Amino acid sequence: MMQLTTLANGLRVASRPMRSVETIAVGLYAAIGSRNEPAHLNGVAHLFEHMVFKGAGGRSAREISELVEDVGGDLNASTDRELTAFYLSLLAADLKLGVNLLADLIQRPHFEAAHLELEKKVVLQELAEAQDTASDVVFDLLQEAAFGGQALGRSVLGEEQTIRAITTDDLYGWLSSQYVPQSLVLVGAGKLEHQRLVDLAEAAFGSMPPAAVPAQPPADFTGGSRFGRRKSPQAHIAIAMAAPEWGSSDAYASQMFADVVGAGSSSRLFQELREEQGLAYSVASGAQNYADAGLFWSYVASDRGDAGRVHQEIERVLAEAAAGLEQRDLQRARALAKAGMMMSLESCWGQASYLATRLLRDGALIEPAEIVARLDRVKLDEVRAVGTRMLAGPRAVASVGAKVALAA
Repeated sequence: MMQLTTLANGLRVASRPMRSVETIAVGLYAAIGSRNEPAHLNGVAHLFEHMVFKGAGGRSAREISELVEDVGGDLNASTDRELTAFYLSLLAADLKLGVNLLADLIQRPHFEAAHLELEKKVVLQELAEAQDTASDVVFDLLQEAAFGGQALGRSVLGEEQTIRAITTDDLYGWLSSQYVPQSLVLVGAGKLEHQRLVDLAEAAFGSMPPAAVPAQPPADFTGGSRFGRRKSPQAHIAIAMAAPEWGSSDAYASQMFADVVGAGSSSRLFQELREEQGLAYSVASGAQNYADAGLFWSYVASDRGDAGRVHQEIERVLAEAAAGLEQRDLQRARALAKAGMMMSLESCWGQASYLATRLLRDGALIEPAEIVARLDRVKLDEVRAVGTRMLAGPRAVASVGAKVALAA
């Protein structure tokens, strides 16, 4: 059974005991991401995530790694547009170690100028690697085209000039302004007791003073086009339209429409562009539902000489899907969504991530059975309607390797 306790300062603690395992997953998730950044600090959320591993709580980077690996554990982190996460996999007996280390990372990091300059080199290499990967570039361009001039449209990794300009004062400012208890959730799953996790959380995080949750800048889908030049025989093409935000009544319907269009080898885009016409190897669609905005996207990598045709075919398949969606399409999309969620919940990490997602996106713990029920309640006409509505709006188009214009 999922359990939730809120500490006096507002930090939430959630757990899911799993009696059949001997390990735990424990993570600290923050409702903080790159969309919180001002333009001149683009990349600071991601760089902060890197920098806390350079030293925290009186331990060096090496000592942090050895502390975890000496007990056979694994420590990692990630940053996205609306979320930053720090997480560990450990044997059950090492829960206290995990909670205390997570607390050190976001309460007692060592931000030293020399370490920062070294880590900037690492992050710039990560950025260069992403810029060498056309499939990564096209999605950053698509995000920029969709949310032009807005924080949500900027790259999570940042840009070279903004990364180079970030100082240790900026990192401390990011920590004090963003990492407030009400923005944080501590989650644990596996062989643990909820009250034990709460007691450890109170000892490790209870002294953090409460503070107002920092406001995220609003997002508004603008549409537009972006083109990345690259000498390559292949073109990468992505198209997006505005989709419902996370809390919308038709958010699940938008995800199912996206799955019908481009999730799996039975999807319409895959069958039409790959199996029937041989135009592509990589084909996909998805719906990204943000807190106050959304993005429905389709992506294809093809021969650059076929780029114009592929663009037209994507638009044709999307239009036919909205007009001719059948019950069997919906049933397949529903089955994929259910199976994907339930399979992920078979691991400690899947359970911990599920807890964090529910709290940060829904504001409450919701049993998986209720999510299944919500998926079951989505009707065919609702999926058709949301697909039609998304396709009626403006487009964002991005391409790398071949220029693709906005549809007239």
